Amino acid sequence: MKTWLERQRHLIDFTLASLARRKTRNLGLVAVFALLVFVLASVMLFTHALRHEAKAVLRDSPEIILQRLVAGRHDLIPPGYLDTIGRIRGVQSKQGRLWGYYYDAVVKANYTFMVPPEGGIEPGTIVVGPALERERGIAENNGISFRSYNGQLFAFTVARVLPRASELVSADLVLMNEADFRAFFKYPADHYTDIALSVANPLEVRNVANKLANALPDSRPILRDEVQRTYASMFDWREGLMLALLSAAILAFAILAWEKASGLSAEEKREIGILKAVGWETGDVIKMKLWEGGLVSLTAFLLGYVAAYVQVFHCHAPLFEPVLRGWSVIYPRFELAPVIDGLQVATLFFFTVFPYMAAILVPIWRAAVTDPDAVMRA
Repeated sequence: MKTWLERQRHLIDFTLASLARRKTRNLGLVAVFALLVFVLASVMLFTHALRHEAKAVLRDSPEIILQRLVAGRHDLIPPGYLDTIGRIRGVQSKQGRLWGYYYDAVVKANYTFMVPPEGGIEPGTIVVGPALERERGIAENNGISFRSYNGQLFAFTVARVLPRASELVSADLVLMNEADFRAFFKYPADHYTDIALSVANPLEVRNVANKLANALPDSRPILRDEVQRTYASMFDWREGLMLALLSAAILAFAILAWEKASGLSAEEKREIGILKAVGWETGDVIKMKLWEGGLVSLTAFLLGYVAAYVQVFHCHAPLFEPVLRGWSVIYPRFELAPVIDGLQVATLFFFTVFPYMAAILVPIWRAAVTDPDAVMRA
């Protein structure tokens, strides 16, 4: 074992010296290789982090949201629905929700007006999200007015601003008292926007949703799992779009790597011939060149991946953020949690390092098994 380790150490020493003799060519290859890994890893890390954030946000969302449809459009939940739902076996709890959208012409953006389930907001006051505070320049105890859709002006006092840690879900949120909400949107009494349901047995969620659809034919149950799959599909689509746009760069690198790896230069062939002439075995030559390719590809992979990690989680991914996370007038400011998927890293490593290593094997073997005199004269 000690002899084998010594042999590998000497091979690595010789390989490093060989790389240093052609440092300009190798540095250029490492730079291009690392750039490709950087781009691919940035897209993968950012989309994976967004998926993780979406799962965290939706983890505590209602298991089923029931909406009422009229002519295919979302309509108010009338009285009597809650009583009907209460008679369906498997429903653990039910709660009518009040929420709606309001367009503010001042900042040309939509706000989400909502009555919190637990209440606790005094009439005439509101609680606003941090992004709304930032865009409208308001603070606690400030007054703000909104003109309803029937032209009536409503004045509110900002009771407090939601913490910035919640900005991902509360950026454009306005929480208000139920009476104020119904007066502002002219909501009839005992009508709700939708109904949030929880199910006693998580394995029976889909069965309960089918019972709801049968009992209330004009309703549409929306499952939490369906919402999660929708977000996952959206991020997958955006990731695929970015990778498709980068396909030309990936193809260019593949051509460059194949050309560099499969076409040995005259100097390299002469070096192999000299090594064979002084007594190196064919296996040693192949091992030395594999060490050379491995050091180049592994160094480039590590440089590219570390640079992508820094760019995504410490620099807020300025290169890909606008495409991958979407766009809005009022957009939340949030920090992505550093999340790394081992399978994703292994996949990226396999499709970048292994093709390069495979490309260098055949030409090296051909040169190593050729007569040294013929190789040096080539």
